[in-house]
Amino acid sequence: MGRTGETTARNYWAVDAEGVHSAELTECLQAAIAAPSIHNTQPWRFRVRHASVDVLADRDRLLRVVDPQGRELMMSLGAAILNLRLAMLAHGRLPLLRLMPERTEPDLVARVTAGQSVEPRPSVRALADAIPQRHTNRFPFANRPVPDSVLAELSAAASAEGALLGVAGPVGRDAILMLAESAERTQRADERYQEELSHWACCGPTRRDGIPWQALGPRDATRRRLPLRDFTPTQPVEPEHTASFEPHPVIVTLSTVVDSEAEWLRAGQALERVLLTATVRGLAVTPMSQPTEVAGVRRLLGDPRQRRVVQLVLRLGYGSDGVGSPRRPLAEMLA
Repeated sequence: MGRTGETTARNYWAVDAEGVHSAELTECLQAAIAAPSIHNTQPWRFRVRHASVDVLADRDRLLRVVDPQGRELMMSLGAAILNLRLAMLAHGRLPLLRLMPERTEPDLVARVTAGQSVEPRPSVRALADAIPQRHTNRFPFANRPVPDSVLAELSAAASAEGALLGVAGPVGRDAILMLAESAERTQRADERYQEELSHWACCGPTRRDGIPWQALGPRDATRRRLPLRDFTPTQPVEPEHTASFEPHPVIVTLSTVVDSEAEWLRAGQALERVLLTATVRGLAVTPMSQPTEVAGVRRLLGDPRQRRVVQLVLRLGYGSDGVGSPRRPLAEMLA
């Protein structure tokens, strides 16, 4: 970048004498923290350096039972990176991304630099505008198919970030749901899992992280049609807290070529681009991460002949807007 461009970029990220960030930078950081994260742990921190934002892992928020390797933590960070890139681009700056930029600082997972001025395309503005509208939806969906054209658009969104979105046919869908149910049973039998889950679920109004009880959704009383994660596994199933779910859910898998921290970050960016595209198209989405959290089950999801590693299972459909989860203040996340 030439000297003139560098000066402009630094003005864009200006911090005044009292340490207050510019409005544009604050909006970009707010977009980043609106990203989805496993159990809404929000495992990120940000460090502003001249024309760049460093994205750092907050490993104190690692889920040590369901995510001991930090795979889902990295995917959460990837989602935040994608939002930061989109917000920067929507503000008219080309985002320059470097993953794992410093070997001596392992918690520094990405550096996003404000590059030259650009005119954002309408599609970029649409995705950026969808950031505050995107919510995980754990409620029943309408018994209505998702058009092939929309599924193709979601697949293209994943491909743009180096991942593959595969749509399961009827046989594959039923097999994936059986694996999800098996993984859910395995996790529920683990007391450490139950303890970890109880810390992050059914959070009260004063918590700014975790999943509020309003966002948990009802249970499927049969537990056979749709094995969504049970966030209250030790509580009895009350009839008034159950509902009928769609008989043939649309199930897709998000995959990468290899299993590495860099690929997990790419998978997280692909996931968020898929989620935002779905939001633009009026789709509701539920992540189903249980089958990827149990090692033996996850191996059955993949296809070694295609050299693909499944990182997440998603349920798609048409439903309500869902319920948003709270976010911690930005000030708490600045390094």
